[in-house]
Amino acid sequence: MSEQQPTPAEAAGGEPVGARTVEEVVRGQLSKALGGVRGMLEAAVPTLVFTALWLTARDLRLALVCSVAAAMVLLVVRLVQRSSVQFVVNALVGIGIGALFVTLSARSGGSEDEQALAYFLPGILYNAGYAVLMGLSCVTRWPLVGFMVGSVTGDPTAWRSDPQVVRLCTRLTWLLVLPCVVRVALQAPLWLGASSGALSAEPVIAALGVMKVVLGWPLQVAALAAMAWVLGRNRTPVSTAAA
Repeated sequence: MSEQQPTPAEAAGGEPVGARTVEEVVRGQLSKALGGVRGMLEAAVPTLVFTALWLTARDLRLALVCSVAAAMVLLVVRLVQRSSVQFVVNALVGIGIGALFVTLSARSGGSEDEQALAYFLPGILYNAGYAVLMGLSCVTRWPLVGFMVGSVTGDPTAWRSDPQVVRLCTRLTWLLVLPCVVRVALQAPLWLGASSGALSAEPVIAALGVMKVVLGWPLQVAALAAMAWVLGRNRTPVSTAAA
């Protein structure tokens, strides 16, 4: 970068670039994107309510209504506190998509078990698509985590000029991919088996419900812990990413 050019942080109106490292930037951006512990819990609670009610009451409509009600309570709390409702809205969107699949299954004459299976399909498809997209970004050397660095430096692609930053962002992106791959690898065969009639639907639905919770935010927290370990090992100046 020539002497006449402003530093990336200065171009973005931020603090001097020497005051930050790539690791610090990524930690901050990840925390913002995931909403911290509260954001992850807000995403998990409605799913937990749905799963618990489905497994105990076996009433699909009740489970859907109560999961939406739980999300609405969280939304009201956010509104009262005048804080970001992004993560509660994300949970509501997820429930809405699941409910849409259930409704489509019901309209096509699907049984209660088939409707319950339909509820889990969007999550499997989402994780599969997310894993493919993130994996391709790594293979093509455009890891999506790199754009978190770019959003702070003021140049969305300058970080690619430094192989060290590309390698770091690639490792972190693969760590985000891993939970999605695990979810799909464990859930998709069960879903396909129950949908085709090769497996009994009832135990599969119970297993998918448990997996949706166990493989949800706890697995994401594990991935973030691994990312924190990687981020704690090195200190890569942001200025290097834009050199």
